[in-house]
Amino acid sequence: MATINTYLTFKGNCEEAFTFYKSVLGGEFPYISRFKDMPPAEGQPAMTGEAGEKVMHISLPISKETVLMGSDTGGEWAANYKQGNNFSLSLNTESKEEADRIFNGLSAGGQVTMPMDKTFWGSYFGMFTDKFGINWMVSFDEKQPQS
Repeated sequence: MATINTYLTFKGNCEEAFTFYKSVLGGEFPYISRFKDMPPAEGQPAMTGEAGEKVMHISLPISKETVLMGSDTGGEWAANYKQGNNFSLSLNTESKEEADRIFNGLSAGGQVTMPMDKTFWGSYFGMFTDKFGINWMVSFDEKQPQS
C-alpha cells in the first residue's frame, strides 16, 4: 500500500523552518542534501555559493507512518512558488507499476511538471499538479540490490 506524506517548499529558509519544526516535534534529520550535491546538468556548471547551500531535500520523521519533508526552491521552479500553496502530497509506492498507475491516474487532466523517470538519487520519481490544483510527487524506491 502506498503512503502519503506532506512535502513543504520554501524560498530559501527551509533549513531554518525544519530546525524550528524539529525543536517542537523532536526527532532527527536522517537525510539532508543540498543543491551543491546534485550532479550538474549537461553543459551546466555545478551549483556553488549561496544557491548550492540551499536545501535540496530534508526529512523529519514524525512517527513510524509519517515523515515531514521539504526543500528550497530556486531557478525555474521559483517562478511557481506561492506562500500558502507551497506544499505537495508525496506518495511513496511499493512498486514501479503502482507508481505508474497512480501517476497516470491522478495526473489525468492536470499538468505534468516532471514525468516519471529514474533520478540521480536512485528513485523512480515524477511530479504533477492535478486537475484540482493539488501538487503531487510520486516515487518508488527500489531497496533490493541490482544484479
